[in-house]
Amino acid sequence: MLYYLYEWLNEYHIPGIGMAQYISFRTAGAIILSLVITTAYGKRLIGYLHRKQIGEEIRDLGLEGQLQKKGTPTMGGIIILAGIIIPTLLFAKVGNVYIILMLVTTIWLGLIGFADDYIKVFRKNKQGLAGKFKVLGQISLGLMVVATLLLSSEVVIREPGKSRTGEEVKELVVDPESGEQHVQIATHEVKSTKTTIPFIKKNEFDYAWLVAWAGGDANWLRWLVYALAIILIIVAVSNAANLTDGIDGLATGTSAISGAALGILADVSGNVIYSNYLNIMYIPNLGELTVFIGAFIGATVGFLWYNSYPAQVFMGDTGSLALVGILAVISVIIRKEILIPLLCGIFLIENLSVVMQVTWFKYTKRKYGEGRRIFLMSPIHHHFQKKGIPEPKIVTRFWIVGIILAIVSIVTLKIR
Repeated sequence: MLYYLYEWLNEYHIPGIGMAQYISFRTAGAIILSLVITTAYGKRLIGYLHRKQIGEEIRDLGLEGQLQKKGTPTMGGIIILAGIIIPTLLFAKVGNVYIILMLVTTIWLGLIGFADDYIKVFRKNKQGLAGKFKVLGQISLGLMVVATLLLSSEVVIREPGKSRTGEEVKELVVDPESGEQHVQIATHEVKSTKTTIPFIKKNEFDYAWLVAWAGGDANWLRWLVYALAIILIIVAVSNAANLTDGIDGLATGTSAISGAALGILADVSGNVIYSNYLNIMYIPNLGELTVFIGAFIGATVGFLWYNSYPAQVFMGDTGSLALVGILAVISVIIRKEILIPLLCGIFLIENLSVVMQVTWFKYTKRKYGEGRRIFLMSPIHHHFQKKGIPEPKIVTRFWIVGIILAIVSIVTLKIR
């Protein structure tokens, strides 16, 4: 909202006010404000949660120091949501379609997570919100994302123009300042089901390829396949943070790392110069998304002030459900959803460890009469706890792995 105030004040030629037109300046402002909100007001919320006895129920899993966490305030994800929403409203162009979509995503997933925590804490129902209602809410979000991407005229990608023979069309451009002429490839904006696929020479994949066999029906079928893929991705990824949030600071720090990587990818994809230099897909109107991502990074890093070991507050489903869901929607928007297994590798490893453990236990119990385990305990961070590794060291090592995966994800811009 302040962006529009800046535009009005700029008419009065106030020194320095013109900086507000730059996305980098507003992103920095969003980061700083989100840090202030989460650190300065986080303590007040923790105090309020303490007074209301909104504490976490801890199951005795036989882990060192686990029972000491009993009574630690939960539902701290409210701090994260405030740290994302308020700076975004203040520093971003709230009329931008991608900003609107991310605000809706944050609020929607936050409400689902809040309902789950409310039932657990106030209704004393450990099961929380029924799984079918969670999935229904995530599918509804997926439908909203799909509808926006398909129907909004602002959601396009820029492609080089091609002749009937398949050759790129070139045009003569005159520089308005110098008057110099140069030839460049003609481009046009189109609605597309294309996405980015890493480590491939021509690093674009069109969902239309999956229905190329359909002939005349392929045009509408590609959008159906694209929609189903997006909904599946959002539902699957949104549930990935719950298991990771079982150790102080892990889910929060990992989300911040993944968010930073997505911020870089969004910045270059939304910048015509960078995207042309890197020979990657250019997405008009996308640059504004970096302001939201800046608020996301600031909120998660600020929350670590209280969530790092020993945690003074847990985010609960109010935060965990929203964080990874936000990462999923951003990945879809910037056409990098195929990178999610790499970019969000820590979340994937945590979930795979549970699937492997349960599957192997059931298989061996059916075959040998007794269940056997791959890990001492799952998710895998509990395995390392059982081996006697201190909790802060486990979290730090997971962050290091997350940073490596984030760097590899960014490097895919050129490795192909």
